[in-house]
Amino acid sequence: MAYELQSPSETQSVIVGGGTMGTDIATVLLRARSRCIIVEPNPSLHEGIFNRIAQNLQSIGREENHSLLTVVGSLEEIDWSGVHLVIEAIPENLELKQALFKDLERLAGAETILCSNSSSFPISVITEGLQTAERMAGLHFFMPAHIVPLVEVVLGKQTEPAVGTSLVALMKRCGSVPVLIRKDVPGFLANRLQHAIGREAYSLIQSGIVTPEDVDAAVRFGFGFRYLAAGPIMQKEIAGWDVHAAAAATIYPDLSNAAMPPAILTEKIKNGKYGMKTGEGFYKWTPESMQEEKQRYDKALRQGLEILSNDLPDIEP
Repeated sequence: MAYELQSPSETQSVIVGGGTMGTDIATVLLRARSRCIIVEPNPSLHEGIFNRIAQNLQSIGREENHSLLTVVGSLEEIDWSGVHLVIEAIPENLELKQALFKDLERLAGAETILCSNSSSFPISVITEGLQTAERMAGLHFFMPAHIVPLVEVVLGKQTEPAVGTSLVALMKRCGSVPVLIRKDVPGFLANRLQHAIGREAYSLIQSGIVTPEDVDAAVRFGFGFRYLAAGPIMQKEIAGWDVHAAAAATIYPDLSNAAMPPAILTEKIKNGKYGMKTGEGFYKWTPESMQEEKQRYDKALRQGLEILSNDLPDIEP
């Protein structure tokens, strides 16, 4: 099989799931004039889906592309003969995802590439037992998907390399920054790096060495600030590996190597302190402070995106 995706304007995509992630992924494709069909079984959500995507496109000056969007209630309503790409963005439930991919394998054309946006389950597990796992891959976006440029293209055990090559090329043409994950490891790339930082942060907090506020400040105004200009490898290329290696020899032996989340984290889950969604995590939240922080966060992301704009791929319809 060729498993070749054409330009965005010649690619019709189906996104299964009309939640926040599904609508933001649709925005990524629509901004490059890729025709999109969103499958959302709850008809009461359809108007909200249209409105959210209209707002997303308007914010980037691409509101005319909204006409390329269709929302349907089921897989059976789709003319699958014209579909080139499917992206699953349903809740993180393995049984639901496996059942969906079984249906997609039956309905989609033989050369249609099938992807999962899952951050929890390896694509090799989701597609276990299916007959065409070679055309299935992970396509993992980060919230908010239409603002955060990164997307991870994850090859499963049976994924054809051509599938990964096609997805990387399409995502670049949509203005995203794709990275190719050549082995289906837990957490892929970005989440592994984030959890490595998190593990050390929780250890330092639990030991009473620093506060959550200290951790956030160190990342945002220290090395995280520099990472906007250069990633961890390039930054050390600039600073010098001799300095880094000398520091690593001292620091590595003292880093946390905990194999499980520490009590300071698990106790929060046990006590229902999930963060903003429950009003308390490491910080306490009111409706007013949540709204204020979300607005600040969104504004900062957009300003960061503007700074990086010269380093992003051009959108190619």
